[in-house]
Amino acid sequence: MHYLYGSKPRVPRKLVATFDSEQQLRAYVNWATLSSNPDGTGKFEQGSVLASYQRWERSLAPLSEENAETVEHNPSPSML
Repeated sequence: MHYLYGSKPRVPRKLVATFDSEQQLRAYVNWATLSSNPDGTGKFEQGSVLASYQRWERSLAPLSEENAETVEHNPSPSML
């Protein structure tokens, strides 16, 4: 399982989605990213799981105690 987290200043990172593969996660992030800045922040598509965040992070293991069953699994642009 691949975990996708979103974050923004002064707010702890949050689990926003899970994916079966790294390729699926990267394809989704590439689609969702509207622009990226040299400082690592970015703007994301409205309607994407990253829409209200400024950064994303991926992990092969959970980075928090959040329940992975409560977030989208393998979201795709066609789910919008």
